[in-house]
Amino acid sequence: MSELTTDLDPRLNAFRPDLAASALKGRVQAARYVEGRPALVARGLVDLRRRPEAAAPLDTQLLFGETVHVFEQEHGWAWVQNATDGYVGYMEAAALGAAAQSAPSHNLKVLRSFLYPEPDMKAPLLDAISFLSPLRVVGEHEKFSAAALPGGGAGWIYSSHLCPIGETDPDFTATAHMFLGVPYLWGGRSGLGLDCSALVQLCLARAGLACTRDSGAQGASLGHATDWPDTPLRRGDIVYFPGHCAIALNETEVIHANAGAMLTAIEALDEVVKRVEAESGGQGVTGVRRIG
Repeated sequence: MSELTTDLDPRLNAFRPDLAASALKGRVQAARYVEGRPALVARGLVDLRRRPEAAAPLDTQLLFGETVHVFEQEHGWAWVQNATDGYVGYMEAAALGAAAQSAPSHNLKVLRSFLYPEPDMKAPLLDAISFLSPLRVVGEHEKFSAAALPGGGAGWIYSSHLCPIGETDPDFTATAHMFLGVPYLWGGRSGLGLDCSALVQLCLARAGLACTRDSGAQGASLGHATDWPDTPLRRGDIVYFPGHCAIALNETEVIHANAGAMLTAIEALDEVVKRVEAESGGQGVTGVRRIG
């Protein structure tokens, strides 16, 4: 079997010694290359794990309606790449649905909402979906919209919880306030629980700005660097620490999903710096990125 000889990030590129995406042929060595097939995430929230086992570390999560490319499916697991942010990992194969026949028309704009089998809030729930889940609306009835389900048929969702694809909210710091009190979850990416970089990713996505999943890549690519502390923080700056990030609310306060409080909270920047320095052997702020 060929050995891999590449510096590509395996979290963002689908390759293993035995199998790789066809698009990487010539860049990585693998025993076999496959094109991959598109599929939809058919559950409200799906874990993407580092290995094909339930006890494997959680790297990130997939949202209902997101498109993934499936490179392998066996023993109840699928090795996939998320089309939204390029993340690669293993998900339960039972959570896959047929590829979309047409593009989504709406996103969920609230933290969580429910899918019902009919336009009735008293009906038994089909599923719960999360912020920014893409949906294809195929009908309306009074206060409800019918969304196409990956397995066929439709689920009904409260219409005011949706916004058309392309409608954005440029104030991503205001979006971050929606998550106040949401529990911290390493690898989480929803209103049930999320980590620091997912908070930044989701808030920027709502503003119409593409954003990578991990804080390290974000800190090297988002917006442009400032010369903090010579340049004071302003609302919307993204502050980076070793393995952590936060959104500035003003010169002295940030909002972040953090393991200190184990939830999304507003905190004085000085307090965050002190805690991070104590945990990282003296390193505090590693950089500040300004959007726009």
